Amino acid sequence: MAVEFSGLSLADRWVDYRLLDCGDGMKQERWGEFVLVRPDPQVLWPRHGRPVGTPWEEWDAFYHRSPDGGGRWEFKRPLPESWSIRYEPLNLTFKIRPTAFKHTGLFPEQAVNWEWCAQKIRAAGRPASVLNLFGYTGAATCAAAAAGASVCHVDASEGMVRWCRENAALSGLADAPIRYIADDCLKFVRREIKRGRRYDAVILDPPTYGRGGGGELWKLEDHLWELLGECRRVLVDQPLFVLLNAYTARLASTVVVNLLAEMMNESGGRVTGGEVGLPVAADGKALPCGIFGRWES
Repeated sequence: MAVEFSGLSLADRWVDYRLLDCGDGMKQERWGEFVLVRPDPQVLWPRHGRPVGTPWEEWDAFYHRSPDGGGRWEFKRPLPESWSIRYEPLNLTFKIRPTAFKHTGLFPEQAVNWEWCAQKIRAAGRPASVLNLFGYTGAATCAAAAAGASVCHVDASEGMVRWCRENAALSGLADAPIRYIADDCLKFVRREIKRGRRYDAVILDPPTYGRGGGGELWKLEDHLWELLGECRRVLVDQPLFVLLNAYTARLASTVVVNLLAEMMNESGGRVTGGEVGLPVAADGKALPCGIFGRWES
C-alpha cells in the first residue's frame, strides 16, 4: 500500500465565502453579504500590523465567548434567520445560520474534500453508493449526490438531518437518491452489516466528543478504531474510497493515515493525509482547519 502526505490543501475556490482576516484568537469571515467574527482556537498570532486587542471594525455579527463556556452572538444590524451561499465549482447551495455555539452550519475548508469525493465518484465508471457518517448538514452528501452517487446520510441529530435535506433541495437535489437517517453511527453501521447492505465508499467526519440519538457517549480516541473496523465490513469487495476527517488538535494527520492504512491493509490502494485550510485575504497567511486521511483504490 502506498502512503503519501500532501501537506496543506487550501479551499481557495470560493466566491461567496472569504476569510478576510484573523488574529488574537478570532477570525473575520464574509458569508455571502454578511461579515461574521468568531473565535478560532488555532489563531494564536496577533492581527497583522495591528496592536494586540485592536477592536474589529467591520462585522454584522460577533460571537462573544463566555468565561464559563458557550457564548452569545451580538448583532450590529438585524440579520435574517438564515441565508444561502453557493459553491460554484460544484454548483451547490447551502443554508447558513449562526447557531448557539459559534457555528454556521458549514465548514468551508472542506470544499477540497467535496471536490475530491466528487471526482472519485465521476471517475468510477460504475454506479456508486456512499455512506456519510456524522454527516452534519450534508455538504459532502450533496457533493456526492451531485456527482451521481446514491448516498446514505447519517447523523445523530434530527435537526442536522433536516438541515441536510434543506441543503439538498437548495442544490437541486430534492429528488436525488439520498437516505436521511437520524441515528447513532456505530449502531447504524452494525445494523447495515446485518441487513447485508454494502457501500462503495465511506465518508466519516467524527467529533471529538458526542452523544448518539439514545444518549450513547462517543469519544474519538476510544471508539474510532472500533467504528473503522465496522466500516470496513460494510464496504463492498472492491471499494472506491474512504475519507476520514478530524478536527481534534490531539490527533496528527499521520495518526489518521495509519488508521486508514491498517483498516484497508488487505485492499492495496493508496493512503494520503494532510491538513485542510483557508487562505487569509488580509495578509496571505493560511489558517489550518483540520486534518484528513484518504484511502483510494
